Amino acid sequence: MGGAMSTTGVPDGPPFVTGAQIGDSGTGLHLAIGLLAALRQAEHTGQGQYVEVAMMDGVMNLCRVKFRDHQRLTRGDLSEFSVPTYKGMGDVPRAGNDSGGGQLGNAIHCKPHGPNDWLYVVVQEAVWEDLGKRVGPDVGMPDMATDPRFAKIGDRRKNQNLMWTLLNKFAEKYTKRELMAILNPLDVPCGPIMSTEDLATDEHVRGRDMWVELDHPQRGKWWNVGMPIKLSASPAKIERSPTLGEHTDEILQQVLGYDDGKIKNLKGAGAFSVPPKKAA
Repeated sequence: MGGAMSTTGVPDGPPFVTGAQIGDSGTGLHLAIGLLAALRQAEHTGQGQYVEVAMMDGVMNLCRVKFRDHQRLTRGDLSEFSVPTYKGMGDVPRAGNDSGGGQLGNAIHCKPHGPNDWLYVVVQEAVWEDLGKRVGPDVGMPDMATDPRFAKIGDRRKNQNLMWTLLNKFAEKYTKRELMAILNPLDVPCGPIMSTEDLATDEHVRGRDMWVELDHPQRGKWWNVGMPIKLSASPAKIERSPTLGEHTDEILQQVLGYDDGKIKNLKGAGAFSVPPKKAA
């Protein structure tokens, strides 16, 4: 409902849901920011306030570049898109892996050409000359950097399908990591498409404590995503989820201050029992 799905997918195809749960996690992050802002305000005014975040609103905020493109369409076409666009068309189209937002970006397929052997590359004006000089000789176009079809950004936008074809041809003999190693010294923005397996076994991810092993008394050992927010003075430690009722006595005694007699009476009355399951 917030716009992400309508602009995600291939041209003339069905919309694609995002793999990342931007509605759930994104809304939680927006809410946390709102709560922190309200707490800061309360420190200054002594007054509390109600904080509200709707999932639809949160997704719209994450889609702000698409809404910028939506307004650009009232003035002209989106020349960085590989699909046809025109002034006044209204909806921002689904454009596959086009970057949008004014940038020429797309996914380049690398060897061994598996489903995740891709490197996302953004071709900016400042890097074109060096990129063209590096790629051109290997694809039979030694003058690629100054070729009139690509020399200026407007020309590259008009002929981007050919440009991406040539970049894909160049990438045929390199893995995504090897291609990234070639492009990094040229200051070409790029990043490998990381699969779940890539991330689960990545040295950098492990070093950042973003893939941590947990041991649960019922589930056994398993892995969980770590804490993405790093705090130097109060780092968060990822721990297993508690079992049902595991901390009931601790909360009753240490937080609420109930004595043993009161806890016993409450338990006897069924206050902490598992609720009965309703018949289907």
